[in-house]
Amino acid sequence: MTLIDAHQHYWTLGLGHNDWPEPDLAPIYRDFGPEDLKPNLAASGISRTVLVQAAPNVRETEFLLSVAEREKSVAAVVGWVNILATDAVSEIRRLKTNPKLKGIRPMLQAIAETAWILQPPAIATLQALPGLDMRFDALIQPRHLPVIAALADQVPELAIVVDHGAKPFIAAGKLEPWRSDMAALARRPNVHVKLSGLVTEAGGGWSVERLKPYAAHLLDVFGADRVMFGSDWPVVLLDADYGAWFAAAQELTAHLTSLERENVFSRTAARFYGISG
Repeated sequence: MTLIDAHQHYWTLGLGHNDWPEPDLAPIYRDFGPEDLKPNLAASGISRTVLVQAAPNVRETEFLLSVAEREKSVAAVVGWVNILATDAVSEIRRLKTNPKLKGIRPMLQAIAETAWILQPPAIATLQALPGLDMRFDALIQPRHLPVIAALADQVPELAIVVDHGAKPFIAAGKLEPWRSDMAALARRPNVHVKLSGLVTEAGGGWSVERLKPYAAHLLDVFGADRVMFGSDWPVVLLDADYGAWFAAAQELTAHLTSLERENVFSRTAARFYGISG
């Protein structure tokens, strides 16, 4: 089985197109590239990754695609385009000349208007994605869950994955309404979810026990065939290291069958992003 990390980032601060991370995020305020990640992948037995954008501009997407051309470990890239632009679809076609581009991710968590994604120009772009062999990564907070359910209903052919379990309020120990809204969203068969980012939402006092109710709920309502592991490296370094989160994810899925674990750590991501080999 080829293990896949379905969510990681690279960035080079000096290129000037990314305004994040900010200097006060000292553990991750530096360049991170493939040579930094390789020891972590080797230690965890992971050989393929999905490289995800961290800045809302096309230069970021072009930077990630250039990295993917050099790095065999990068199996797929999730980039950014202005989905409201009249030329959004042609821009995606241009970027798709690199076959590793598999999805787009507008940074919805940073947009004040919760229902922003439902405006007609956005829907028009998203309706074109399936025909372009493209998926939609939803970087959201709990407030967006009903909106993504509405999106899934409006564009049922669109493959959607919710990043970081929609960032539940783990540090506060709050489950509702996240739990109910996530269960409702999971009833849409075109929606998947990433088992990622939970450590960061729990904060410095995180433990497997604190994460367990949230991870268990995702696995329960989506099923292992719609859940995929992601490290969210290097953001995870704010509160843990790669190996600690990978070990925690294994513990959180220890009750699953071997086939179910294969789904979470490999097959789900491969199916969703169209990763072969």
